[in-house]
Amino acid sequence: MGKSVYHSSSIAMAEKVCCYFAVLMALMLVLSCCESSEEEFVGGIQRRRRMMMVKKPCDEIYVVGEGETLQTISEKCGDPFIVEENPHIHDPDDVFPGLVIKITPFNNM
Repeated sequence: MGKSVYHSSSIAMAEKVCCYFAVLMALMLVLSCCESSEEEFVGGIQRRRRMMMVKKPCDEIYVVGEGETLQTISEKCGDPFIVEENPHIHDPDDVFPGLVIKITPFNNM
C-alpha cells in the first residue's frame, strides 16, 4: 500500500510539473511574438524617419498651389531666400496658384 501511495503522489507531482512547464513555454512563445512585433514596428518607424531625412522636401522648380504663400512654401521646402532667388517676384504678397519659382533648400551643415 505504501508503494502505491508513493507512486500516485509521484504521478501527481509529475503532472503538476508538466502543466507548469507547458504554461511557461506558452508564455515564452507569446512574449517572443510580442517582442518581435515591437521590434519590427520600431524598426519601421526608424526606416521612415531616415527616408524622410534623406528625401528632398521640394523639387528645384516649384509650382505654387492654391492657398500657399511664400511663407508656407519657405517653411515646407526649407528655403528662406525665395524672394532673393526669384527676381520675377516683385511683391511677396502677390503670389498666385500656378506661379513657378526656384527652390534652393538651405542647409545648416
